[in-house]
Amino acid sequence: MLRFLAAVATATVVLGSGPGGPLARAATFTVDPTQIFLFNRTGSVLLTLHNESTETLSFQLSVFAWAQSNSGEMQLQPTQDIVFYPPLLTLKPSETRRVRVATATNFDPAREKTYRLFVEELPPTETPKGVRVLTKMGIPIFMRPAKEVATASLTDVRQQDGMLKFTLANVGTVHVVPRSVKVHGFAGSAAAFEKDLDSWYVLAGGRRDFEMALPKSGCAKVTSIAVDVEFESGQVQEQLLTPSGACPR
Repeated sequence: MLRFLAAVATATVVLGSGPGGPLARAATFTVDPTQIFLFNRTGSVLLTLHNESTETLSFQLSVFAWAQSNSGEMQLQPTQDIVFYPPLLTLKPSETRRVRVATATNFDPAREKTYRLFVEELPPTETPKGVRVLTKMGIPIFMRPAKEVATASLTDVRQQDGMLKFTLANVGTVHVVPRSVKVHGFAGSAAAFEKDLDSWYVLAGGRRDFEMALPKSGCAKVTSIAVDVEFESGQVQEQLLTPSGACPR
């Protein structure tokens, strides 16, 4: 279960201000589960919304097919593959409602299909004082294939124009989520630099192209660079030898 506060809000609506100046606030609600897995034997699940605030909240739901660019950007397209009910709902304080989410299309036996279900908080009917922060959040939906294989490979590790570049390719049948992506530079056997890179989902059959600027300080002494991607169930590593150093050219 996940509680949503102002930190995850994607839209801010200025609806008024109090005597002491603008006051920013957000309602609190929970959504469970935060990931939906659909299987051929069970093509539907229940999504639970619970209003933890002291005011009535209204929501609208929408769904999109979900793909990703090679740089990791989310790509959404309207879809009728996923159905849900109800699309609009209102929760009184402390009230809980359930939304049934189901598939309306065939499962792909060879590869996972991916979607995003968005739960969007609607503006209140009565104008409150201050600044009201509205939350819109996306729940991943995964239609699992008959055979689930989670595996990835590191490829094309190289230097180019002062940048280190490499590709993390998902060669399995389901999505993978790196726990960490680390780059280590070495001068001989001594550590020269270390960098953590942001990571996210890599969908089945997809890839994520990474790049980072190589440090200018001490770059001439760097003789090798190691890339280490860790997953919950293992890791992949690759090494790039840089006998001439790693300074931008």
